Amino acid sequence: MNRITDTVKHLIIINVLMFIGTMTVGGGTLFYDWFAVHFPKNLAFQPWQIITHMFMHGGFMHILFNMFALWMFGTAVEQRFGAKKFLFFYVSSGLGAVLLMIGYYYFKFYSGMSLLNEAGFDQTQVYETLKSGYNVYDTRWLNHMTQEQLGNFVGVFNSTMVGASGAIMGVLVAFGMLYPEAKLMLIFLPVPIKAKYFIPGIIALDLISALTGQSFFSPSNTAYVAHIGGALTGFLIMWYWKKTQFNKNRWN
Repeated sequence: MNRITDTVKHLIIINVLMFIGTMTVGGGTLFYDWFAVHFPKNLAFQPWQIITHMFMHGGFMHILFNMFALWMFGTAVEQRFGAKKFLFFYVSSGLGAVLLMIGYYYFKFYSGMSLLNEAGFDQTQVYETLKSGYNVYDTRWLNHMTQEQLGNFVGVFNSTMVGASGAIMGVLVAFGMLYPEAKLMLIFLPVPIKAKYFIPGIIALDLISALTGQSFFSPSNTAYVAHIGGALTGFLIMWYWKKTQFNKNRWN
């Protein structure tokens, strides 16, 4: 078994420290208010949350699985990339994940806003109503949108996102492209599957979950769109590096 690499070790330490912070500082509420990424139209949004949310987690199993994946796949990838390039790749994948997720949220939010605007509600007043409190809305809105549409509209405005999953999905893609013949196994499916099949399969399941809302192996509140964003960003970076910088031994 390969020794854990320095950057992976430091990332795990930061994630663990942030997780301890959520358990001890202000009952966790303050850490989520400060460091989870909020919808940009919400008053709670701050620019640094685009980065800090990658080091936040929603529970023990959440951080356990993410850090296990980071150790298992990140160590092998960092050994090929080197520390600086691995850190760039990791953070870039996380940024790609959150940007795609925010873009998806904007689409859902403005779909609801357009319905209210068409019904004659002033956009400024709608914002003021939303900003007045968590899950607050004008009951007249239900005359112009379904309960599900309203839930999506208000839910997106009050949404938060945490976790390293997007960045780790990029690392998974890198691992699959660097070590396509490596054999991997799911805990509940103890059959060895080559990385070149296993990792695209995981991404495909995330895509199906994002499109259908059906969860297969993850909690229902998993940000599947963010997973896809991280994987896509990782693939694009790998594709570019492979075309321009790859040699037989190392990504320079």
